[in-house]
Amino acid sequence: MTEKMRINDETLTLVLSKMLGVKITSADYQAMQLHGGTLGDVRLVTGMARTARGGELPYSVVLKTQKKWERKGDPHSWRREYDLYMAKLGATFSGSFRWPECYHAGINEEENETQIWMEYIDGVSGKALTVEMLEQAALELGRWQGRLYAERPAFLHKLANLGRTEDLKNYYLRYRAWNVVYDYIRDEDCEIPKHLCEMLIEVDENADEIWNRIEKLPIVLCHRDFWIANIFYSDGKIILIDWDTTGWGYLGEDIKSLVADEADVDHMVECYEKCVPAYYRGFSEYADVSHIADHCVREMILVNVGYRLVEWFINAASPDEKTLQINTLQKIYEMGDI
Repeated sequence: MTEKMRINDETLTLVLSKMLGVKITSADYQAMQLHGGTLGDVRLVTGMARTARGGELPYSVVLKTQKKWERKGDPHSWRREYDLYMAKLGATFSGSFRWPECYHAGINEEENETQIWMEYIDGVSGKALTVEMLEQAALELGRWQGRLYAERPAFLHKLANLGRTEDLKNYYLRYRAWNVVYDYIRDEDCEIPKHLCEMLIEVDENADEIWNRIEKLPIVLCHRDFWIANIFYSDGKIILIDWDTTGWGYLGEDIKSLVADEADVDHMVECYEKCVPAYYRGFSEYADVSHIADHCVREMILVNVGYRLVEWFINAASPDEKTLQINTLQKIYEMGDI
């Protein structure tokens, strides 16, 4: 809904002058919350801006306010998106793959709060994305990561506030150590079909060998939250939002999120079949990956979402929610035949 909130007039006219490309002297505004909660307050600010020559221009701009909070094992992620905008990561993008343009950003060190004024993206997102759009997202991500991997820009390797390569493994180990999910799939009364439990148990039994294969993959800069809610398709281009989990990870790590993170279950296998090759095609435009025989994307899916789906099944509020988790696990199982 539209809410009344206080916005600094000087900051607003500064933002609008940059965004609209003309001198703005004043503006009225309304703020509508796009999504809120623990991770940030994101609002669409709209109104009419008045120019120095007396004209009026309509505008739409996003204001993202992020207060300090501590993600487990990643205490500085709350300010990472601000840090990346300040580091000019945007210069590494292309016309067909980018993040929202930033018009102004600030940080209040005393209050541990960042504010980022950014472009409003009007495009297709979420489950409205087609498999073809997701395939393009995978291709463009591969191109971007491949170029960074090949060129190794110096500023990138000097950034102190990036997620760590071992975050994926630590996430899996924390879930595996949780008796609620670990014991459930081994219990005779478990309601999850036996072949799906065996799939997850097999991962645990072969974890050392699986991680040995994953850890031989190239290390690339990952978005780490590359799922359908953060991907926008607009005018044939891919725009990616929410960069607070960005860090170093393994080749293909982002694709496991694209395929399996709250995706359209009916098209998961098709997405897997098309997006993995598309991603590798894009990456190989800049770096040779012909020696990689095992991309390990299915294994990364299992270590990332396997136990999470079990948790969601256990805590499901309805039979339909339980069925959704079973169907998702079933699709991951079917990927083993590809």
